[in-house]
Amino acid sequence: MISKRGFKLIIYLLILFTLVICFETNVFAVGGNDVALPNVDINIGTSDTPQDTAATIQILLILAVITIAPSLIILLTSFTRIIISLHFLRAALGTQQMPPNQVLIGLSLFLTLFIMSPTFTKINEQAFQPYSRGEITQQEFFTQAMEPLREFMFSQAEEKDLVLFTNLSGIESYEYKEDIPNSVLIPSFILGELTKGFKIGFILYIPFIVIDMVVSSTLMAMGMMMLPPALISAPFKILLFIMVDGWNLVVENIILTFTTR
Repeated sequence: MISKRGFKLIIYLLILFTLVICFETNVFAVGGNDVALPNVDINIGTSDTPQDTAATIQILLILAVITIAPSLIILLTSFTRIIISLHFLRAALGTQQMPPNQVLIGLSLFLTLFIMSPTFTKINEQAFQPYSRGEITQQEFFTQAMEPLREFMFSQAEEKDLVLFTNLSGIESYEYKEDIPNSVLIPSFILGELTKGFKIGFILYIPFIVIDMVVSSTLMAMGMMMLPPALISAPFKILLFIMVDGWNLVVENIILTFTTR
């Protein structure tokens, strides 16, 4: 029986063989003439004006920002707390890889868009729209785009975390929040999100641990010590989760943790 890896190798060889046959028999020729294929060429030359170089550097900076955009979405929004909470929920249920990671990440992403929609609206109105109309410079665009994100992170960051990174930065304290740089605010916010995610995970574990204890004690009293308790408790966990409308309850309370500050 062919393994999955061997089957993929056979498919790749068939595709390669088909392409070779096509080129050898001039399949890509139309009307007896070969179709002209595009020739992509990138040249680095000299520039007569500094503006050309500045524009090129701006393009490179924009590409760099796009590259790290997934990290920004994960670290500067509510995504971290949500995905950690859902992961603990799945572990507490004991359903292994169900729901799969793709479903949890997709749900976390759309919940993040729901929670962050007021912040994204402010970024669009205060930064993106004026920049697209040419009313502000690129530097002003990044500064104004960070303001709504800073407001959100300040509303969720813990004071002790801000004090920790303020002291580690070598500065005793800041008089105003506006004086706190992003290099202090961002790690403080991330550390707080990790802590809150683990707190939610602990709370989610409690009812399912009770079910495990009851099932384990019952099996031991019946003398069925060789029967795995997790095998018996899993259906009861799922049943309890369905009866209390678990997904609705968990999602609602996770969202409320971002509004009750």
